[in-house]
Amino acid sequence: MAYTKEEKYDQKVTEEIAKHIKSILDLLGEDAGREGLQKTPERVAKAMQFMTKGYEEDGVQIIRSAMFEEDYSQMVLVKDIELYSVCEHHMLPFIGKCHVAYIPNGRITGLSKIARVVETYARRLQVQERLTVQIRDCIQEALHPLGVAVVIEANHTCMQIRGVEKSNAITTTSAFSGAFLNSEKTRNEFLNLIK
Repeated sequence: MAYTKEEKYDQKVTEEIAKHIKSILDLLGEDAGREGLQKTPERVAKAMQFMTKGYEEDGVQIIRSAMFEEDYSQMVLVKDIELYSVCEHHMLPFIGKCHVAYIPNGRITGLSKIARVVETYARRLQVQERLTVQIRDCIQEALHPLGVAVVIEANHTCMQIRGVEKSNAITTTSAFSGAFLNSEKTRNEFLNLIK
């Protein structure tokens, strides 16, 4: 179930998360009862539910909900898909863009479904490496194309605002299958198109 601004969160879950956030604020030496923090536990609870809503979604079903027979066997590329995820190691955001291509094998999907698949897997506690592979595998399983290519470029706030504090570091990951894995020419065409 996808949440919109108007939709409600499970109140019991929100209350339970908020209770723990209040305890964290207390442990940090804050006064969770002061004016600026009174509603913070609930806000954080709702934010966490939003940022992890992908657990409730099935990427394969998203693709299959808009699958069409089509005699097209050239590359289909959706690039610069905005990506927002949460690092599972520090529970801090990583933000970037995802490029996804596939070569149809008699079936295509609605272009927005590719972006929805990226969103589904990004909205979970993640590592970028796993996210890249999950997107590839989902499209491969749902469409059975001749190949899939995924590249993610992201900035990790866990590296930027803590630890090594390297604000300009960008992490790039890739995952290929089929024609993108076996044909250097096809892979290079994809890589040139996303430059």
